Amino acid sequence: RAGAAPAGPGRCCCCRWWRARMKLRSGVFASSCLLVQALGVALFLRGFFPVPVRSVPRREARTDPPAEPAPPGAGMVSNWTKIPPPLFKKVVIVLIDALRDDFVFGSKGKQFMPYTTQVVEKGTSYSFIAEAKPPTVTMPRIKALMTGSVPGFIDVVVNLNSPALLDDNLIWQAKTAGKRIIFYGDDTWVKLFPKHFVEYDGTTSFFVSDFTEVDDNVTRHLDRVLKREDWDLLILHYLGLDHIGHVSGPNSPLVGPKLREMDNVLKKIHISLLSKEKASLPNLLVVCGDHGMSETGSHGGSSEGEVHTPLLFISSAFEKRSAPLVQPEHVQQTDLASTLAIGLGLPISRNSVGNLILPVVGGKTMREQLRFVHLNGFQLSRLLQENTPAYEKDPGYEHFKIAEKSHGNWIKLYLEGNNSEILLNLGKKVLKQYLEALKTLSSSLSKQVAQYDMYSMMVGTVIIMEVLLLLLLSVPKALTKRAEFEVPLSPPLFSLLFYLMCLMLCAVHVIVCTSAESLCYFCSMSWLTAVGVMMLISALTCGILSATAKIFENSRLPPKNPTVSSSSWSEVDVLILAGTIGHVLSLGASSFIEEEHQTWYFLINTLCLVLCQELCRNNFLLKECDLQHSTNVKQNFDSIRETSECKNIDIPAESNSKLGKATSSSDLIKGSDKWISLATPWIILICCRLLRSLNQTGVQWAHRPDFGHWLT
Repeated sequence: RAGAAPAGPGRCCCCRWWRARMKLRSGVFASSCLLVQALGVALFLRGFFPVPVRSVPRREARTDPPAEPAPPGAGMVSNWTKIPPPLFKKVVIVLIDALRDDFVFGSKGKQFMPYTTQVVEKGTSYSFIAEAKPPTVTMPRIKALMTGSVPGFIDVVVNLNSPALLDDNLIWQAKTAGKRIIFYGDDTWVKLFPKHFVEYDGTTSFFVSDFTEVDDNVTRHLDRVLKREDWDLLILHYLGLDHIGHVSGPNSPLVGPKLREMDNVLKKIHISLLSKEKASLPNLLVVCGDHGMSETGSHGGSSEGEVHTPLLFISSAFEKRSAPLVQPEHVQQTDLASTLAIGLGLPISRNSVGNLILPVVGGKTMREQLRFVHLNGFQLSRLLQENTPAYEKDPGYEHFKIAEKSHGNWIKLYLEGNNSEILLNLGKKVLKQYLEALKTLSSSLSKQVAQYDMYSMMVGTVIIMEVLLLLLLSVPKALTKRAEFEVPLSPPLFSLLFYLMCLMLCAVHVIVCTSAESLCYFCSMSWLTAVGVMMLISALTCGILSATAKIFENSRLPPKNPTVSSSSWSEVDVLILAGTIGHVLSLGASSFIEEEHQTWYFLINTLCLVLCQELCRNNFLLKECDLQHSTNVKQNFDSIRETSECKNIDIPAESNSKLGKATSSSDLIKGSDKWISLATPWIILICCRLLRSLNQTGVQWAHRPDFGHWLT
């Protein structure tokens, strides 16, 4: 509904235009706010979930590998142009869900995993602590292990319904190369890699109270599979330890027997692999965890217990450890994909940001080691070129080119037959240069995944907060009988402000988008769209200021009815507004997010008490003037109705109902209804208290006994 102020005497058309206003029904106004709010949320989420680092689709990923760096001089060419042959005949990956590093390297490992501890300290193995990036949940971690990429928080959304993984990954490369893969364990793998396994048996991960059968269904296949020779890669994913953590925590008495069970499984696999080794190639056993667990048994965050997992490489190809293991070296979880690709003689996944774990290939010749790290560096530099416009200025890319040039000089000496100490020292120097370049390249690529688009997030936040403020200011109007909201089209005070804000925001947009380091989604939009968003923000600001001025203007006017309060805000309105703002502000701290239920307990209890006070006041504490005023209104209505009946005038039912609502409050709620309304807040309080005692949640007090434990 649109209308303009009537043109009175002495009022020109220009003034009528300046004071043009538009009245919207509350439903239309709320729908408009919802659409604008959706725009702000979408813009914020686009900045919060940055686009991950990606290369070409996997169907185009199998290209010819790069040759060794060309040695300087004419007539000298390296003849190594293919992928190096595999280093291991069979590889077994045992992934124990929620395996923390201290479960293997700490006191629990020595007590409950004696065989694994002996292999780590005195056997032919290499031990590391793999650092997982948040979010530490299963599906993103499997992606990181097999692709070498860093999944973002958007992967948490699809964790419950894992779609097929279409990125280039180790499983796809192995299947394409003709490797026969067998899998037993968490059915997330079956969903991520459909039709990749020649044999599989998936177990569901949602029955968290199942500590036994979920692992027995994996172990029951071992005796049969380990006797066979028709496989190249065996993957086992055990879930029992993760379920124990979710239910009882890392200090549960159930953790020890489960670790002992896993130790027996590893012992059986290791002995079987050693007994079947032939003179050609050794076998490899890899033990790892997808994530750890916090002190309360949960995971998903970034605490030390959640991100640190053990990573063990056990093979007869490694040298036997002479000295006891002091402190395992830290590596990234994404490094496993590159290392296993080299070990299996496969191309490194195109999207991998991981580095080769050099000790695993440390027993090979210097030329082979340099070839391995050159392949890894070439893959990382190519990924950087495809995702960074100014890749040539990246320090990692510069270091890689320097190492590649030194590698060419080493190859020249090698092809000339130089076997002196100079060749060995130069090889060690080139290897060190490559490792430094790999570390820098991996760091640059990983930062792109964790780098938020702050400009888009800020623009989205401004739109969201402006719409929220406008809604809060319009609540009293929307709750009136007419349910209309008056929107000023062009007040004289704010028209100039509107244009000034548009110019200022456009200037800020130009400065941000033309800066050398700013690469964001909002800047990639067309200028017409960006200017439209700036005009929207300016219009919302002017609307908020206009609504605020209107409220102050109305508050200065004397009330038309002295018996009715002039305040449009009741105590319940103030409480809801203060509670909403307080709750939003509390979400700025992680500790309040972890214990958000405590905020809701407080707000619900307070709201119930205020409603109880309001009901008592309306039922028992009516002022005499209010009662007298409502009685007079009713008498006037009765006299009007009698006169209308004598004159055969029909009074509409709507008018009848509106006048009828002016009766005394004591007549609205009578008898049992009054006592039911008074008892309702107290019944809600009792129910909330019982629900609060049913289950202790959160982080700080989750270990305390509750009614649910008693029932169990």
